Amino acid sequence: MSFQEFGLDPRLLQAIADVGFEDPTPIQTQAIPILLEGKDLIASAATGSGKTAAFVLPILHRLLPKERGTTRVLILTPTRELAVQISDHLAGLAIHTPLAGAAIYGGVPMNPQARAFEQGADVIVGTPGRLLDHLRYDYADLSGVEVLVLDEADRMLDMGFLPDVRRIMDAIPRTRQTLLFSATLPPPIVKLSKDILRNPVTIRLQDKTRPADGIEQSVFPVRQEEKPALLAELLRREAHKSVIAFCRTKSRAEKVSRFLEREGIRCARIHGDRSQGQRLEALDGLKSGRYQVLVATDVAARGIDVEALSAVINVDVPRQAEDYVHRVGRTARAQLTGEAFTLVAPEEERELAKIEKVLGRKLPRRQLEGFVPQSFLESVGRRRGRYPATLAPGRSAAGAGRADGGAPAAASAPAAPARRALRDRELWEAMQAAQGGAFVPPRGVSLPSRRRR
Repeated sequence: MSFQEFGLDPRLLQAIADVGFEDPTPIQTQAIPILLEGKDLIASAATGSGKTAAFVLPILHRLLPKERGTTRVLILTPTRELAVQISDHLAGLAIHTPLAGAAIYGGVPMNPQARAFEQGADVIVGTPGRLLDHLRYDYADLSGVEVLVLDEADRMLDMGFLPDVRRIMDAIPRTRQTLLFSATLPPPIVKLSKDILRNPVTIRLQDKTRPADGIEQSVFPVRQEEKPALLAELLRREAHKSVIAFCRTKSRAEKVSRFLEREGIRCARIHGDRSQGQRLEALDGLKSGRYQVLVATDVAARGIDVEALSAVINVDVPRQAEDYVHRVGRTARAQLTGEAFTLVAPEEERELAKIEKVLGRKLPRRQLEGFVPQSFLESVGRRRGRYPATLAPGRSAAGAGRADGGAPAAASAPAAPARRALRDRELWEAMQAAQGGAFVPPRGVSLPSRRRR
């Protein structure tokens, strides 16, 4: 099926060609005809499936014949990043039309947003909290809303926004078309859908726990304290141009980003304590290539859209399989391909096993050839007074060296030839223990034979 077969306005078809869409994705193929008929919809589709265009295109087609100056569409999202992403998509698809939208979210001044209400922006994309701030004033008139979209409804539930959503719905007409998109359907979301949707059509394209096709997933076992060093080495060796590295907490994201900066890796960070200006600068920098990696917490997991993002790296194992799916779903978007690496410490193996159980398969384990943890080298250096000659603390044995291309830092202890050092049985067994029994030595280095005692 082609986009031409939907009967969309020619100006929208031109925009579709401009942004490089070729054939509609499965969610677009199923949802667009339903929405063009004006029916309510509840849909579950994988992250990166083309869901945003699936509802934006029929909305724009519906608005084109109508008079302007009235806000006719309201799109609610859980995060400011997602609001900006949807607003950008809308602007790109409406570029050949007079239609305009506005993003309404916290962390920035309200006055420019108030002007969008006063001018009657055709589409308002907003977060519940900031939208309620505006609704206290007379200029925020939503009485002309004809279409309501709840995007990432389950995330709004997780963030405690459902009471705010219900308050917002009291400010818009009851007669409207309503679209609800949610990766999962917990009981509160089911109840909400029954309250606000009228005879909805349901689309379930992909299980919530299955990442989008095209994502190559793998796991790197590593000790917790060595994760930043392994992350830096992965970024050097894999040559990925745009990467998102996910951490569990804000403090963890700060520490990891500072480590990468010291290693000479171009990085930015995004988490709940960053201002909106800092968040936008970080996202723009990743998209433009100014930064190679964006270190983020889960606050941004569902609100980042970077074209052709090459990889996602889980510095910390997500607590839930659903969070894993949404993290890795940042890559391989719109039927592209990408990679997802997860760094797993021994104490995280149980959480990873739960994710693998839900995924229905065991993720392949990998070792970075020649990578030797700094803590191991320091402990060996203290005990034995030497390092393997090709190794230096915190660096790889494969000769990656510094980020500026220089030679690895010299070891503080006297060096010994790599072959002799690695043939030392005690050193080899310690190396195996440090890497979970699966250390991969540098090319050309012989391993000791295991003798029976």
